[in-house]
Amino acid sequence: MSRTSEKRARAERSGRLAERLAAWVYRFRGFEILDRRFQAAGGEIDLVARRGTLLVFVEVKQRADFNAALFAVTTRNRRRMEQAVKSWLARHPRLARSDVRFDVAAVAGWRVKIAAAAWREGQ
Repeated sequence: MSRTSEKRARAERSGRLAERLAAWVYRFRGFEILDRRFQAAGGEIDLVARRGTLLVFVEVKQRADFNAALFAVTTRNRRRMEQAVKSWLARHPRLARSDVRFDVAAVAGWRVKIAAAAWREGQ
């Protein structure tokens, strides 16, 4: 395996662990995880969580510190995720009338901080 392949595999494992940690935090807060790593043309959603009529679409970012993780979510990331959300909702029409929120789950080490309502669609 090449150095690049090894580095990519480590990053993939690390990202999956960060997503599992974030999912546990949402479960602890009373959310049901409806989907993980949903991919659509144009974007991906790391986690989809629901509590009551609230649907939360979560971008998980793992970095050395929380601020770096939060600032790693660019306008381009947000637009791509918003496109994926439209696809996800089209596949789940019974949830299309739900309240929608976009969160960022910042992961640093084993700690997770949730930036609830990190942005609104189109911002």
